[in-house]
Formats: sequence, C-alpha cells, structure tokens
Amino acid sequence: MTVYTLNLRVFWPLVFCILLATLCFHQILHRGHDSGPDGCDTRSHALLSLVKLILAFGFGFLLIKRCSSSPRTGRREERKLLESLAGPPAGHPNAARKELLDTYYEKQVRLSPHVLGHSKAHVAKLVSELVRAGRADIPPESSLAFRGDYIQIGSAYEEHKVGSPDCFDLLVPLRLPRGLKLEPRCHLTGDCGPGGLAGCSLETPRKSDWVRHHRAFVDGFFGELGGSEFYRLRPPQVLRWFYSNVQRCLSAIRYPFEQRCYITLSLAEDRVLLHLNPRSDYVCCHISMGVRLIPALHLGDGAYLVAQPKSGVPGSLHEVLWNVYFPKHEQKFLGWVKGRMPASSCHLKCLQLLKAMRELSGQMMDVKGATQWRTVLSSYAIKMAWMQLLLCTPPEAWEECHLVERMEDLLRTLRDGLHKRQIGHIFMRGDAGPLPDFHCLPKFLKEVPPTNLIAGFDPADLDLVSARLAYSWVHLHRLIRLGRPQRDSAARAMRCKHLDST
Repeated sequence: MTVYTLNLRVFWPLVFCILLATLCFHQILHRGHDSGPDGCDTRSHALLSLVKLILAFGFGFLLIKRCSSSPRTGRREERKLLESLAGPPAGHPNAARKELLDTYYEKQVRLSPHVLGHSKAHVAKLVSELVRAGRADIPPESSLAFRGDYIQIGSAYEEHKVGSPDCFDLLVPLRLPRGLKLEPRCHLTGDCGPGGLAGCSLETPRKSDWVRHHRAFVDGFFGELGGSEFYRLRPPQVLRWFYSNVQRCLSAIRYPFEQRCYITLSLAEDRVLLHLNPRSDYVCCHISMGVRLIPALHLGDGAYLVAQPKSGVPGSLHEVLWNVYFPKHEQKFLGWVKGRMPASSCHLKCLQLLKAMRELSGQMMDVKGATQWRTVLSSYAIKMAWMQLLLCTPPEAWEECHLVERMEDLLRTLRDGLHKRQIGHIFMRGDAGPLPDFHCLPKFLKEVPPTNLIAGFDPADLDLVSARLAYSWVHLHRLIRLGRPQRDSAARAMRCKHLDST
C-alpha cells in the first residue's frame, strides 16, 4: 500500500496564501462599514491593521518553516553524503565504502559506553538480589534451588551489541536435590538450536534408591519413554518451577527497586523475562530493558545445560532434550583474541556491522521472508563464523585500515558455509584444531560428531539467503538510506527483541 506524507515545503505557503486571500476578501466585504456617519473615510486605519496582521502572520510562517525544515535539512545532507558514497571514484573502490561503514557505525551501530555501563549495573544489582533470595546454602532434600550466582552471556556482555543496550541474557545455575545423580547422554537428532548443541538428556535409573524415596519429585520433574530403563529430567517442568520461584523471590526484593522502575515478570514459551520500565530517570539514559533469565545445570568444564523445551509429538524424545551452552569457553576465547589483537583492531566492529546489515536487509522483506532470513542467519551462527575467521587470520590483518577487506572475508566465510550446508560450532567440531589450551570439554561431549548450526534447513532457502547476503553487501548504501534507524534518540524508551517477541 502506498503511504503519502505531508510536504511541508508546499503546505505552509499554501496555507499562507489561503489565509491572506481570506483576509483580503473580508476587508473588501466590510469596506462599507469602514466609513463613519460624517462621511469620513477610515480605510487608512483598516489598511494599517491589515499590514500588522500580515507582518504577524509572516513572522509565524517563517518560524514554522524554520522549525519544520531543520531536521529535513539534516536528513537531506546525510542523504547527499550517502549518495556521494554510493559511487566510489575509480581506483579507490574501498575508500568510499569504508567511509560509509564508519559513518553508519558511529551514527547507528556503536553503543554508548556510558549508557551500556548504567544499564549493566542496574541489571546486575537487581539480579544479584534476586538469585541471593532464592539461594540454598545446603542442597535441598527433594527440590531444586538457586545456586546463588549468575553468568552473563550474549552480545551486551561480549561487546558486540548493536543499536541499544536494552536486552540482556543471564544464565542462572540451579542445584539438584541432595543425593540425586544424573547422567548426561547425547542423542543424534540432527537438531541444533542457536546457542549450543540440542540433543542431550539427563537420565537416572528407574530402580535407584533415590527414585524410590522421592516419588513426589520424580512424578513432578521426570518423564519416561516407552520401554526405557531410565527417567529423564524434563525441561518444561524445570522451567515452570524456575518461573514460580523467580516470581516468589521477586516479591521479596521488589520494593526498593520499584521506587525507580516498574518490574514485571512473564513466561512466554521458553523465555522467563524480566521487564524493567523506568518510573523516572533512574539512570540518566531512561530506557526500557528486557532481561532473559535462563535456568541452567552445570555439566563441568564450563559447560551448562539449559532448559529450552522443544516442540514435538507428546511423549517423544524431543520433550526431554536440553541444549549445551559454553559461556565460559566463549568468554575466555574472546579475552584471548583481544589480547592478541592490535590496539586499533576492527574485529568487534566487523561483527557489529554484519549484524546491523542483517537487520537492515530484514526490514525490506515481508514477515515470512524476514523470519526465515533471521532464523538461518542467527546471531549465534554469525558469531561462530566470525570466530572461525579469527582463528585463521593473523592479528595484524585486523587493523582498522583493513575493515572492508575483513568484512568481505566474513561474508565469504558465511556464504561458503551456506553453499556447503555447514556452519560449524568451533567448540563442538570433533577436534580442538587451532583452539587455545584453555579449551576443554566434558568427556561425554568429546565423542559427539561435529555440530552443524544450519542442519535441517531447506537447501533452496540456504541458497536464497546466500544470494540475499551478497546483494545486501553490494547495495548497503541503499539499505542504509531506505532502512529505519537502528535506535531512537536517547530520550525515548527503546524497544527490546525479548519484549517484541512476547
């Protein structure tokens, strides 16, 4: 549907002319009343009044025109800059593109360290009190409990968040009941979710003594498949328990925080979300935030199982599968990379720009196409391809002056993976390869075949995404000019992907 917008450059002059004509017509109709009873003509007085009205209206017109044209002038100047960058001069094809990327990065992509620091500090204070309220110093006899800490994951903490610091992901480790022994087991389902390997279950023998003595816990949290000798811990039951306990703990610590912001809690599919909406300027940034709390069970060696229920046939294996997360490995890897990179490295900037380009391109598609585009090119798949490129590229190649070349390398890595139908998980690829010495997996994960983050997608869809990726890079200047801004002004409340998905 065509959308029409008001052209202020035509509207205000037209209004001025109409009002001026109306005023003149009014003076003509009433000129007979301008003569006094003695025949004295007072038209000079009416003319003086008309001049005063015209001057007043002209001043108002100039003021309104000035106010309405200022932002348009800024946008027009920015559009001229983008159009000049669209056609790079011969012999220097990368200079104009780098200038375009730098301008877009500074205006729309780069996060303010000030705003990010305030947001992280407020989230940390709230969540620290929340998990401390649910902590059990001694593992309970027949119930789950909070371990009392949390792990910061995701782009906001890894310094590659795009747009605004309004979304945060936190793992909340849980304690199992005292005496309960669960054995992890991987199942080759070919189903990989963003964030880790799908296909692990937690099992305990049906004939164990602990099961016989704690039937209530077993009936509430475990399930069994037909003919199996094991009970399996079910993620949906753990997620529901986690939501109710977060709600209870939030009630205990809510009062001091609600003096500064409204706090609400919701459970939507596999997401337990805290919504923080400012009551006043509790920080100078005044933004709304969504905090995703993810219950997790520690496997050892920095690996965690997270409760993300999978859709499937009731009673099937999909109902008892968990995902494996490697937050400690990823944080150590990024710290190791940062220590090797030059001071003016652009490695994080490349990842941020590619994620921003994905969002710009998704804005130009219909709902179905945009969903497919973002599902295939998930943030986690992009990050894994980026990590793979970091491993095989010398540190000096990531100098700021090589930004365009590294962006093209990252795009090439992604497109090659799409053509080969394989984007691997660098921590789950069967061999350590060039990874640093700190990489260590639990024993049962070392025998798992390499993980493919785009397994199960239609090959035709992968080819379409690959072509769209190349098109987006070639026409990036147009996407920037036509796309919606990645963020609003700092005075507005910012939207969160977690809030939008509920």
